[in-house]
Amino acid sequence: MADHNTEKEFERRISEYSAMIHKVCRMYAYTEADRQDLFQEIVIHLWKAYPKFRDESKFSTWLYRVALNTAVTGLRKQKKFITSYEAEHLPHHVADEKGAEEEQWIQLYEAIAQLSEIEKAIVMLYMEGRNYDEMEEILGISQGTLRVKMTRIKDKLRQLTKNK
Repeated sequence: MADHNTEKEFERRISEYSAMIHKVCRMYAYTEADRQDLFQEIVIHLWKAYPKFRDESKFSTWLYRVALNTAVTGLRKQKKFITSYEAEHLPHHVADEKGAEEEQWIQLYEAIAQLSEIEKAIVMLYMEGRNYDEMEEILGISQGTLRVKMTRIKDKLRQLTKNK
């Protein structure tokens, strides 16, 4: 059983990094109910793994690794998440933007929804501004392989958005 200080520290860290967890949920679950379920599942997995976290890597890196593994494992086990975005479930870049830029964002998110689980994770980390060192640590994929995958993903996204 965890002591009170451990619980408080965990709650503080989850609160501080909840936006990261929500990003993973938005990438892998497309209805609000599924996002809430996935969020809870990720927090449960983080809590179970928290005693093993030893500050050998950044907390955010460890959190991403656990969150992504939970999301991908959940997809494989449950097969209950839909595989593509419905237009009404797409996140909007900025709510008050109109016109061509908004349409480009919608097309991009629709294209991202068609990627594999690992490709989505790479794109999400890339869009977060993570460098290849951090991606390697989070995903456990070598930098060389990540660079090749990123080139292929960019080509795939260009093709998917060009066809719109």
